[in-house]
Amino acid sequence: MKFLNIFAFTLVIATSLQAQSTREIAFYNVENLFDTLDGANDDAEFLPAGKNAWNSARYNEKLDHINKVFDNFSNPLFIGMCEIENATVVRDVMKHSVKLNNYGLVHYESADARGIDVALIYDSSTMILKESGFIRFSLPGEESKATRDIVWGKFSYKKETIIVMVNHWPSRSGGQEASEPNRLEAAKNARTFIDSLLSENKNAKIVFMGDLNDYPTNKAPQSVAEKLTPQITALSGDFGGTYNYKGEWDVLDHIMVSNGMINKKCKQKKSISLIPNSGEIHAFDFLLEEYKGQVVPFRTYGGSKYLGGYSDHLPVSIEVSLP
Repeated sequence: MKFLNIFAFTLVIATSLQAQSTREIAFYNVENLFDTLDGANDDAEFLPAGKNAWNSARYNEKLDHINKVFDNFSNPLFIGMCEIENATVVRDVMKHSVKLNNYGLVHYESADARGIDVALIYDSSTMILKESGFIRFSLPGEESKATRDIVWGKFSYKKETIIVMVNHWPSRSGGQEASEPNRLEAAKNARTFIDSLLSENKNAKIVFMGDLNDYPTNKAPQSVAEKLTPQITALSGDFGGTYNYKGEWDVLDHIMVSNGMINKKCKQKKSISLIPNSGEIHAFDFLLEEYKGQVVPFRTYGGSKYLGGYSDHLPVSIEVSLP
């Protein structure tokens, strides 16, 4: 009788585990994924006759490299991407992949002068896209320049809703201090959207990801972290960051989640939930090289010199449990 009770208990646990599916949510700055065509944007440097001599062979190699990264994710539910020129280049990535052939795409053409956009790939066999949009804003100052949009998608899974935001905040061009107001503007717009979601539903499930061009201790990411919980830290990887600047590693690529993703009560209801401490900076061997005695990301270009690598950023991910 005792043996039968133990067997029954083990069977219940095994059945419960099988009912839960572990999936990854990832983000990757792919470093200047341009096509080879002359578009309306300022893409002259990424044309066959441009200074980077960007041609079909290099473009196809880049697509293969991105898919090699994605193939090393076990079972991605969402993948956010930035530094992509348009929807076409993302679809080309998906066409080159067996894993992503049933995935959907959320993309909007931004007003950025270089045509740099963000995109979100999602498993359309699991997630139903209910609504999507973008947050467009201009940089502060007299010139009021356009920048990359924040793109979002609202998805349903069974009876649940999850909102995913993809960001690529303004660069540090001109220096961190001088350029910080630009990222604070991005953070303000992101916070406004997040606040609106949480005011409607305090348990809203939100995943915020992107290259914020700021470290976790900077003001702009801290503004978002007042509402969402960061999942990527220096301890999430082997080198202390996602990007190496002058020999120093730090986190530029972030994933944050709302309390609705980590609330214990939500877990008890067998809802979509974060797997604790699953944040990871992926440092696959092929993504790295040695430069001047330091291990750094193996990038596609060093200035205008073609290196044939992957990206100047490392990808990041979290894991979630689906009931």
